[in-house]
Amino acid sequence: MKICIYGAGAIGGLIGTRLAATGQHQLSAVARGATLAALQEHGFRVQSASGLISGPVQAAQDPAQLGPQDVVVVAVKGGALPAVALNIAPLLGPDTLVLPALNGVPWWFGESLPALRGLELPAIDPGGALSEAIALKHVLGCVVHASASCPEPGLVQHRLGQGLIIGEPLGGTSERLSGLAAALRGAGFEVTESPRIQQDVWYKLWGNMTMNPVSALTGTTTDQILADPLLREFCSAAMREAAAIGERLGCPIAQSPEDRHALTLKLGAIKTSMLQDVEAGRGIELDAIVTAVQQLGQVLGEPTPFINALLGLTRVFARQRGLY
Repeated sequence: MKICIYGAGAIGGLIGTRLAATGQHQLSAVARGATLAALQEHGFRVQSASGLISGPVQAAQDPAQLGPQDVVVVAVKGGALPAVALNIAPLLGPDTLVLPALNGVPWWFGESLPALRGLELPAIDPGGALSEAIALKHVLGCVVHASASCPEPGLVQHRLGQGLIIGEPLGGTSERLSGLAAALRGAGFEVTESPRIQQDVWYKLWGNMTMNPVSALTGTTTDQILADPLLREFCSAAMREAAAIGERLGCPIAQSPEDRHALTLKLGAIKTSMLQDVEAGRGIELDAIVTAVQQLGQVLGEPTPFINALLGLTRVFARQRGLY
């Protein structure tokens, strides 16, 4: 297949490298700056405990140089999504699949949820630009369960996790879903084909909606956050609010916050993606991870005092540092 990685950061680079290393697909990437230069010089590279793997890639800043693809993996930070909406058209043919490997609530999320149909959420898709640029027929939903970072442009450090959950936005199964799942499994990922991908998106968000911003505010890893009983209860209270919103959306959470904290602690001293962004001086993905949940609470009439506090604290913190 012809597969383009739009945004070759940690997750995009991990997926691209694994696919390129199989030798079975033609990989390209849309990148810029130092990342573009590194890809053009070295190709895709991933360093892990088992060693370095690499693979060839045609990298360009202008998607028009790459042409229509079979699959486009969108793996950019939330702030770069408006540019994706403006520039992705040359990569899309009639049957191109778009796999958004993103944090937080994606723009396609409400398409099959009766509670959200026809509503605009500015934090997710301002002005509807993404929905207009990438028709729902192209999209397969995706949830990433992997931890990776970029110690330098174009080089991915893979820490743990091989999980990808993918699914049709309108639910059910399909041949195209199974075909892409097979390709990703062939690249070494543990792939789950979900009949209801919105549920999987909400479950992941339910956990990292608190850990990401609290780690950014405190400069600490997840184990340190959960070791403080007051901070742990603050996170639990916000999670209970998000669970109530999920219930209204038709995405109920079966676990308690304490259940999820126990799972998080098993992962050890995790430095969240938002904390990594703060330390690197990059803009944070606050809107997709927190603002979207707060806006959903407003739309559905669910009170969110703890999510409101978390959003306000993190927003001011990030604005003072030029990161939001």
